[in-house]
Amino acid sequence: MSRILRSPALWIALLSAVLALAFLGTRGIWDPDEGRYTNVALNMLDSGDWLNPRRTHEVGHWTKPPLTYWTIAASIGAFGTTAWAARLPAALSYLLCVWLAWRIAARVAPGTQRMAATVYATMLLPFGASQLITTDYLLAATDAVAVWAFVEARFGARHPHRWVALMWLGFALAFVTKGPAGLMPLPVVLLFDFLMPGRREHRVLQWSGLLLFVLVALPWYLAVFHGNPGLLSYFVGDELVNRMTTDEFGRHGEWYGWIEIYVPTLLLGTLPWTPAVLRWARRFPGLVRPWWKDPQRSQRDAGWLLMTLWLLLPLAVFCVARSRMPLYLLPLFVPVAVIVAMQWQHEGRAPPRWRWLVAWGVLLLALKLLAAAWPTHKNAARWADAIRERAPSPVQEVVFVEDMARYGLHLHLGRGTQIEKISLQPTPQPRFNPSYDEPLAVELDEHENGVVWICKQADWPRVRSRIDASGYRAIALGAPYQRRVMFRVEPSRAAPQRAELPDSAR
Repeated sequence: MSRILRSPALWIALLSAVLALAFLGTRGIWDPDEGRYTNVALNMLDSGDWLNPRRTHEVGHWTKPPLTYWTIAASIGAFGTTAWAARLPAALSYLLCVWLAWRIAARVAPGTQRMAATVYATMLLPFGASQLITTDYLLAATDAVAVWAFVEARFGARHPHRWVALMWLGFALAFVTKGPAGLMPLPVVLLFDFLMPGRREHRVLQWSGLLLFVLVALPWYLAVFHGNPGLLSYFVGDELVNRMTTDEFGRHGEWYGWIEIYVPTLLLGTLPWTPAVLRWARRFPGLVRPWWKDPQRSQRDAGWLLMTLWLLLPLAVFCVARSRMPLYLLPLFVPVAVIVAMQWQHEGRAPPRWRWLVAWGVLLLALKLLAAAWPTHKNAARWADAIRERAPSPVQEVVFVEDMARYGLHLHLGRGTQIEKISLQPTPQPRFNPSYDEPLAVELDEHENGVVWICKQADWPRVRSRIDASGYRAIALGAPYQRRVMFRVEPSRAAPQRAELPDSAR
């Protein structure tokens, strides 16, 4: 028993579990991203339709493939409609990445596995992202599974064909998480395989693995493309080509955007291990030169070469792409952790003291509690409290009039609650992912009960006037909240006759 208690693996696992799971549900859902993903997952649970992601009963949400929504919906279905359950898939992905950092380091640089797992568990960005509901952590975990399986096939000795099959399964799950972006490590694997001897023995492109990829990765895409004509063109044109080549989504597409976003992400996100990353960066040119001149040296440094390719090739793609966000780099933090551990070993440094690691862990948990208490208009839990205080009856729907929809309300107001965003006038909308769910006139014609309407305080006179002109009246519910007016709508006593809207406006 005392031997088990002295095991570094046990204490690293305990530290990681506390960092991942403690206070996980303390903070409410933050809009827009957390609210959007949670809302789609809840709509799957409410409707029973797990094939088509939807932001409302009528409007689809086609920005991402479904695996993230599926995991959130499964977690909420199993553990209840809470922020803790919604965030659990991200926290488990973080824990899986800690374990994978250990396993990969054990193969490519034996003796560094304890350090690699510790580094990953305590780096600022992986820890912080484990508390967020996004697609990026599931992508990081599935990609890491794929590379780990390749490492086992290449650096291990037994059953390489089984590990290659697992690699393709990992890539398939990544593809169902974020589409082609999930295949970012595949060129890394293929290039490394090309540079190293023994390709015939390992056969990365084996037919069984490719077939497994097709069977897992493609059925959902084929089903939704068949059921939604034009969706393939939208995915390829808007979600792939435009994100890579244009600044259509307003995500730091300027030529210097990669400096503005990715340099701080790497410097701050790798804390407290940033000095080791910088020492490796200074040493990097001296590592590369011998690889070009001496193929035998590159074989002896195979672990360094693979981790370097895994970090730098995708990073170059992210820098060139015109859509740039800090969390895009999250899948690269597993190779960063292994590189830090290898650099630590190269320098002959002793493992960090546990007292220091515990102190850092306490600081990270304090930051988590601070985020939960931080006053922000993005916290859907506080919006839900404000709505309940003002609503005269149970809330079944919240309608935002030409304002950002707080989709996190779906979780905090309860299952079955619909969140909609409407326009005052009929406006041309794209078929996929329109800005508005429907115009005001269509929403009024539905005559639904339990609806709370919300608009910007500055727009309140205009919105009220438009509703009055439509034969209804808007009645404010209490004082404004976050510079928004909450109100209910009821028919006026003498409603004027209104012309029917054409079907295209409905």
